[in-house]
Amino acid sequence: MSAIIDSPRQPQQRASKGRVNWEKWGWIYMRASGVLLIILIFGHLFVNLVQGDGIKAIDFAFVAGKYASPFWQVWDVVMLWLAMIHGSNGMRTIVNDYASNPLVRRILLGALFVAAVVLIVLGTLVVFTFDPCSTLIPADQALSFCPAP
Repeated sequence: MSAIIDSPRQPQQRASKGRVNWEKWGWIYMRASGVLLIILIFGHLFVNLVQGDGIKAIDFAFVAGKYASPFWQVWDVVMLWLAMIHGSNGMRTIVNDYASNPLVRRILLGALFVAAVVLIVLGTLVVFTFDPCSTLIPADQALSFCPAP
């Protein structure tokens, strides 16, 4: 005697002509962003850990020098955005698979969306507004390239 186990996903309606199939585009995004993330992450790890003096060289001055370059700002922001959207989309899929109560699903998806947006906005602000010569840093700890207060 065999039991039939239903799929945890609800049956999806086929997209009619003229409508965007978001699940298909989400699936494509996950594959494309995964490939790009592998390139970005290994490039990030190679530059930060393999070139130079390795982990012991990573300090505030290293990060300040890196974020002085628009290239590295864009590199890290693209990596942040791709990783956050990729991870959030994966979590959305898990919520859709296992949250059977529509209200719970809506709450979880809303919380996931808010968390992703907040982290993306804060991370982007940190990268683009990073000031290694802030007046909040004591003069004896200021970096050599910062003007004296």
